[in-house]
Amino acid sequence: MKKSILITGCSSGIGYDTAHYLHQNGYRVFATARAQHDVDRLRLEGLDAYRLDVTSVETIEQTLEAVLQQTDGTLDALFNNAGYGQPGALEDITIAVLQEQFATNVFGLHELTRRIIPVMRAQGYGRIIQHSSVLGLVSLRFRGAYNASKYAVEGLCDTLRLELEGSNIYVITLNTGPVTSKFRDNALKMFSKHVAHNRSFFSQAYEQELLDSTEQKEANIFTCHSDVVIDKVVKAVEAKRPSPRYYITGATHLLGALKRLLPTRTLDKLLRKI
Repeated sequence: MKKSILITGCSSGIGYDTAHYLHQNGYRVFATARAQHDVDRLRLEGLDAYRLDVTSVETIEQTLEAVLQQTDGTLDALFNNAGYGQPGALEDITIAVLQEQFATNVFGLHELTRRIIPVMRAQGYGRIIQHSSVLGLVSLRFRGAYNASKYAVEGLCDTLRLELEGSNIYVITLNTGPVTSKFRDNALKMFSKHVAHNRSFFSQAYEQELLDSTEQKEANIFTCHSDVVIDKVVKAVEAKRPSPRYYITGATHLLGALKRLLPTRTLDKLLRKI
């Protein structure tokens, strides 16, 4: 019997590639995206796709109900992948912008998770894969909103593992570093939308470190393709006893190790150079 998985954020990048890979390899994939035109495109490409905006409880309810009708009320795995990055120094980030970041990266993830747990409890098993980041382990300047959202995801995951102990429902955290996708392009769009960078104290630094370095960062030696994430998603779903956490990309392994080994001041000095 095919294993079923619901994936959020499938319009492009990691979610898109993961949905197609799993579909091609025998999984019953329910791919979701926020925009209807992306849903239509995914369907034309052969995927069972649904509209799901993680900031809308209504679409979460509707999509989850529609998916469970297709599976007789069961679901093997949930991959909470939807998310985006909001660049900008914290002093340039308003409460409204921070709330918007958390609405997608944290609150939507939490709402979908809490609604699928009773389903998995009833069936006696399940896998909940939460997409965190290397920036859920360490922080970089001008990434404060995103850092905070991923630190929040870390806290939710760590707590869920304790609360689901013995339930045969596994919570798996993915700490992903730089992966080739539209993530950076989308982040710069949110930066331009929400940050008055020309009037900021950091205007010169923004030009040097954000606006003029996209191509250089994209070509970073630590940047990998989405297959490194797909490999861990497969392990999270297939392993008899999956790891509670998977580090993905060399950047995550390196910075995760330095976070454990270095004094805070020394680590801060290093991170300011990245």
